[in-house]
Amino acid sequence: MFGIQAFGPSPTPDQMVTGNNIANSSDRSTMKVYVYDIPAAYNKRAVQKDPRCLAHMFATEIKIHTFLHKSEVRTFVPEEADWFFTPIYTNCDLSDTGLPLINRVPQMMQGAITYISTHWPYWNQSRGANHFFVVPHDFGACFHFQEMAAVRRGIFPLLREAALVQTFGQIKHPCMTEKSIIIPPYVPLMRISRHSLPPGTLRSIFAYFRGTIYDMRNDPQGGYYARGVRAAMGETFKDNPLFDMSIDHPTTYYEDMQRSIFCLCPRGWAPWSPRIVEAVIYGCIPVIIADNIVLPFEGLIPWRKLAVFVKERDVGMLESILTSIPAMQVKEKQGLLADTAIKRALLFPKVAMEGDAFHLMLASLSKEKISHT
Repeated sequence: MFGIQAFGPSPTPDQMVTGNNIANSSDRSTMKVYVYDIPAAYNKRAVQKDPRCLAHMFATEIKIHTFLHKSEVRTFVPEEADWFFTPIYTNCDLSDTGLPLINRVPQMMQGAITYISTHWPYWNQSRGANHFFVVPHDFGACFHFQEMAAVRRGIFPLLREAALVQTFGQIKHPCMTEKSIIIPPYVPLMRISRHSLPPGTLRSIFAYFRGTIYDMRNDPQGGYYARGVRAAMGETFKDNPLFDMSIDHPTTYYEDMQRSIFCLCPRGWAPWSPRIVEAVIYGCIPVIIADNIVLPFEGLIPWRKLAVFVKERDVGMLESILTSIPAMQVKEKQGLLADTAIKRALLFPKVAMEGDAFHLMLASLSKEKISHT
């Protein structure tokens, strides 16, 4: 067992222990993508109306469109294309608090598909099987933030043959298909850089969490939100000195992550959140409490080695689980988290670069193309 003072600074980035598999994984061979030119009302005007959507966690749909415009995989000859991409921004209709209002998304998606199917022949030729869409919603193309409602809806019918690039991933879930490609949510690189502490900063916080415990608007009792996981975590450890938890989101949030050994990543309405990416970027061991979650680029990123996975039903045992992890194992996880290749794989930088999340998504599309040829 170990105590809170057992660990000094995390390994610095030059102590990398892996990453070559990621850096060399972005082979796209001769894959070509045709980007549909659809009315600006579906994309650019949405950003002009509310620029906040450029920086929130759902902005992957914007970043991927932007990167594709300048990518070597783009073709202007649709007959050459292996994949067709429809640039539709479904998360730019925001509430006053910055949350996407997705009630109109199915109608918007229907309109975009009607447009491409009447102006080009390729959708009708394949029923969308060689098309991909970015759907970075809580439950992907089920288009609802609550799981039961999302499951009842199911994947939007017109998208069921397409490849879905999504942040939501869960084993054997009706909102995920065999052609789903799981990507990280968007975390602004500028924000990360602005809050970075010097290498070697002491990690004096044992377990850290900032976020919603009870969704007072949608589930004030806490039994439904996060499947009760956050409520149980909050009630069990609110007075435990090893656990630094609060519903407040301080200005030192990112600095605090860099001072923490473990960053608690419980499910919310959905199993995924930017918190997992932020923890990796800042070298804080993610403690993932979300049963059957599928994480970005599994098979390339060694999630099982760098994170701690806790069953939702075992959330009340967090203290014993975390304090029983041997010191050497913690150091090994911190070493993996120091690998710059792993960090790069989870980011959409200002300018796309090999090994980033965009290029790994392209590599996944290339493999999907081969497997369905």
